[in-house]
Amino acid sequence: MNLGTAALNALGDPTRRSIFEKLEKGPLSVVHIAEGMAVSRSAVSQHLKVLKEAKLISLEQKGTRSMYSIEREGLLAIRNYLDRFWDEALDNFKNLAEQTEKNGNH
Repeated sequence: MNLGTAALNALGDPTRRSIFEKLEKGPLSVVHIAEGMAVSRSAVSQHLKVLKEAKLISLEQKGTRSMYSIEREGLLAIRNYLDRFWDEALDNFKNLAEQTEKNGNH
Protein backbone atom coordinates (compact mmCIF):
# COMPACT_ATOMS: atom_id res chain seq x y z
CA MET A 1 0.00 0.00 0.00
CA ASN A 2 1.44 3.38 -0.95
CA LEU A 3 1.64 6.32 1.43
CA GLY A 4 -1.26 8.20 -0.17
CA THR A 5 -3.56 5.22 0.28
CA ALA A 6 -2.36 4.66 3.86
CA ALA A 7 -2.97 8.32 4.69
CA LEU A 8 -6.46 8.28 3.19
CA ASN A 9 -7.27 5.06 5.05
CA ALA A 10 -6.04 6.60 8.30
CA LEU A 11 -8.30 9.61 7.83
CA GLY A 12 -11.23 7.35 6.96
CA ASP A 13 -11.89 6.89 10.67
CA PRO A 14 -13.96 9.76 12.18
CA THR A 15 -12.00 9.72 15.47
CA ARG A 16 -8.67 9.97 13.65
CA ARG A 17 -10.04 12.80 11.49
CA SER A 18 -11.09 14.65 14.65
CA ILE A 19 -7.65 14.16 16.16
CA PHE A 20 -5.98 15.32 12.95
CA GLU A 21 -8.21 18.40 12.77
CA LYS A 22 -7.35 19.31 16.38
CA LEU A 23 -3.71 19.59 15.29
CA GLU A 24 -4.56 22.13 12.58
CA LYS A 25 -3.77 25.08 14.86
CA GLY A 26 -0.47 23.67 16.10
CA PRO A 27 1.25 21.00 18.19
CA LEU A 28 -0.62 19.39 21.09
CA SER A 29 0.12 16.83 23.77
CA VAL A 30 -1.92 13.64 24.14
CA VAL A 31 -3.68 15.16 27.15
CA HIS A 32 -4.87 18.14 25.12
CA ILE A 33 -5.79 16.00 22.12
CA ALA A 34 -7.87 13.66 24.33
CA GLU A 35 -9.79 16.56 25.95
CA GLY A 36 -13.44 16.45 24.97
CA MET A 37 -13.10 13.25 22.95
CA ALA A 38 -15.55 10.39 23.40
CA VAL A 39 -12.74 7.82 23.58
CA SER A 40 -10.18 7.02 26.29
CA ARG A 41 -6.69 8.48 26.32
CA SER A 42 -5.26 5.04 25.48
CA ALA A 43 -7.59 4.85 22.45
CA VAL A 44 -6.39 8.33 21.40
CA SER A 45 -2.82 7.03 21.67
CA GLN A 46 -3.67 4.12 19.36
CA HIS A 47 -5.22 6.50 16.84
CA LEU A 48 -2.13 8.72 17.05
CA LYS A 49 0.01 5.68 16.26
CA VAL A 50 -1.99 5.00 13.07
CA LEU A 51 -1.76 8.65 12.00
CA LYS A 52 1.98 8.64 12.68
CA GLU A 53 2.51 5.44 10.66
CA ALA A 54 0.64 7.10 7.76
CA LYS A 55 3.05 10.06 8.12
CA LEU A 56 0.17 12.44 8.76
CA ILE A 57 1.54 13.49 12.13
CA SER A 58 4.93 13.60 13.78
CA LEU A 59 6.01 13.27 17.38
CA GLU A 60 8.52 15.52 19.10
CA GLN A 61 9.70 15.22 22.68
CA LYS A 62 9.68 18.55 24.53
CA GLY A 63 11.06 17.85 27.97
CA THR A 64 8.82 15.23 29.51
CA ARG A 65 5.96 15.89 27.09
CA SER A 66 5.28 14.30 23.73
CA MET A 67 3.99 16.87 21.27
CA TYR A 68 2.17 15.86 18.11
CA SER A 69 1.90 18.01 15.00
CA ILE A 70 0.80 17.68 11.39
CA GLU A 71 3.41 16.17 9.09
CA ARG A 72 3.63 17.40 5.48
CA GLU A 73 4.75 14.07 4.00
CA GLY A 74 1.39 12.33 4.44
CA LEU A 75 -0.54 15.35 3.20
CA LEU A 76 1.62 15.57 0.09
CA ALA A 77 1.06 11.86 -0.55
CA ILE A 78 -2.73 12.39 -0.41
CA ARG A 79 -2.46 15.38 -2.70
CA ASN A 80 -0.33 13.46 -5.21
CA TYR A 81 -2.76 10.55 -5.10
CA LEU A 82 -5.74 12.83 -5.82
CA ASP A 83 -3.82 14.84 -8.44
CA ARG A 84 -3.47 11.67 -10.50
CA PHE A 85 -7.25 11.52 -10.87
CA TRP A 86 -7.60 15.26 -11.42
CA ASP A 87 -4.98 15.20 -14.20
CA GLU A 88 -6.73 12.27 -15.88
CA ALA A 89 -10.12 14.01 -15.63
CA LEU A 90 -8.69 17.18 -17.20
CA ASP A 91 -7.06 15.19 -20.00
CA ASN A 92 -10.36 13.40 -20.70
CA PHE A 93 -12.22 16.72 -20.75
CA LYS A 94 -9.62 18.24 -23.13
CA ASN A 95 -9.86 15.23 -25.46
CA LEU A 96 -13.65 15.39 -25.46
CA ALA A 97 -13.63 19.14 -26.19
CA GLU A 98 -11.14 18.69 -29.05
CA GLN A 99 -13.14 15.79 -30.49
CA THR A 100 -16.37 17.80 -30.27
CA GLU A 101 -14.73 20.77 -31.99
CA LYS A 102 -13.23 18.56 -34.70
CA ASN A 103 -16.65 17.01 -35.40
CA GLY A 104 -18.24 20.46 -35.66
CA ASN A 105 -20.48 19.88 -32.65
CA HIS A 106 -20.73 23.01 -30.54
